[in-house]
This record gives sequence, structure tokens and C-alpha cells, in this order.
Amino acid sequence: MPQMDQIAFLGLGHMGAPMARRLLAAGHPLTVWNRTAAKAAPLVAEGAVLAASPADAVRDADVVITMVADPAALDAVADEIVPALRPGTRWIEMSTVGPDAVHELAARAGESATVIDAPAMGSTDRASAGELGILAGGDTAGVEHVLAHLGTVTRTGGPGSAAALKLVLNSAVIGGVALVAEALRLADALGVDGDTARTALAGSPLGGAVTRAFAEDVHFGTTLAVKDLALATKAAELPITEAVLGQYRRAAADPALADADLSRAAARIRTS
Repeated sequence: MPQMDQIAFLGLGHMGAPMARRLLAAGHPLTVWNRTAAKAAPLVAEGAVLAASPADAVRDADVVITMVADPAALDAVADEIVPALRPGTRWIEMSTVGPDAVHELAARAGESATVIDAPAMGSTDRASAGELGILAGGDTAGVEHVLAHLGTVTRTGGPGSAAALKLVLNSAVIGGVALVAEALRLADALGVDGDTARTALAGSPLGGAVTRAFAEDVHFGTTLAVKDLALATKAAELPITEAVLGQYRRAAADPALADADLSRAAARIRTS
């Protein structure tokens, strides 16, 4: 019989909820917490236990998983979690927060927990199917069986290395989607048939970005794209990424697009 650790999962957004459901379906005892408690209701109906606070969620946990929106949200959750951790806890940090936040988290956890940074590549469809690409930095001993329920693990090196690589990959993907949108905007301006231009781009080296720009039934919010690009541009001088960030910030300023999928922002970039 596989080891069935007691898992605390904190953060049940578009990605966190299907990931938590995978662990519950695998038979792990699961305690969940989310800032908006109502989002936990479907998981509770399936057998998860709802905690009243982050501290309550982790008190008896062998493994803690955090999947929150940004470094500020992680910091707020850590304020409550760290004093309640049992010695020997393994903390899998799966948010996209950058390496600095991971290093700070590890320092705060001290000897109470081993922090593994394991951000996930993929959207909601792959999260539901357990087909995420998981980048893992640090000592994954003891949590491989947990991560295996969520997707395929790629080791990246020491603590923080996975968080760093996730920023690199997300910046490339988000920038590629914006580039596709502007290429189609140019096609429109030049009178090139839109479907013809899209098909030609799909057959080019930008094919993956074209697929993502028109993806359906997935979700990566525009505000999260803004957050990721902002983290990247703080880490290095990236003038092209700065320009792309400006485009997404303008899209995110529209309340109708702020939480909408990246593809909706791409459509705005094409027509604005």
C-alpha cells in the first residue's frame, strides 16, 4: 500500500481545486483552506475537511501544499502556518512567486519544515487530468509520491531553482501570446485574411503560442500574467518584457478581463 500522508492544501483557486481533488481521489486524508471558504464546498462534499484557518489546516499535516496568487498572499499564509507546523513537515510551495519568496519562506520555516519549490506548468485542464509539468527544486525525498498524482516532475536543482525557471518559462509563454496577438493585428492592418494568418503562424516556430492564444476551457487570469511579468522584470533588465507587461496591465485594468483567461487579453491586444 502506498504511503497516505495527511495533506493540508491551502489555496483552492482555478488550479488549486483540481489539484487538491487529485490528491483526495488518490486516498490521501486532506484538509483544505481557502480565503473564500465557499470555494472549498465541492471538495468537502467529496470527503475533504475544511479548516477554519491556515494554522488549523497544518497542525496535523505531514505535507503542506500552498497554491496561492502571489508573494503577498504567500507571506500572509506563512504568518499563520509557521508557528503551527509540526517538526519534520514537508512544505511544497507550488505558487508562482519567484525564487526570492521561496528563499524567504525556507528561512522562516527554519527547522520546522523542509520547503520544496514545485511550481506547475499547465492550465486547469492538465491539473484536472494529473498531467501538469512540475518543476521541483530542493529536497523532494518523501514527497515524490504526492507530486506523482499531479503530474510529471522535473528536478531543477537546489531550493528556489524551480521558482526561477517557472518565471523564465511563463515570461516566454505570456510574451509569445502577446506577440501572436500583435502579429495578427498587423495582418488585420495589412488586409491579410485572419484565418490564413493564424494558420500560417500556427505552422511557424510560434505554433505553441498560437495554440495558447486561442485556447478554450483553460484558465490563466490576466492579473496573474501581470504578476508573473512584474516579478520577471524585477529580476533583470527586460525591455521587451516590460513592453509586454504594459499591454497586459492595460488589459487587466478592464474589470471584464482582469480575471479572464489570457486568451481574452490577447484578443484585446489584437484589437486595441
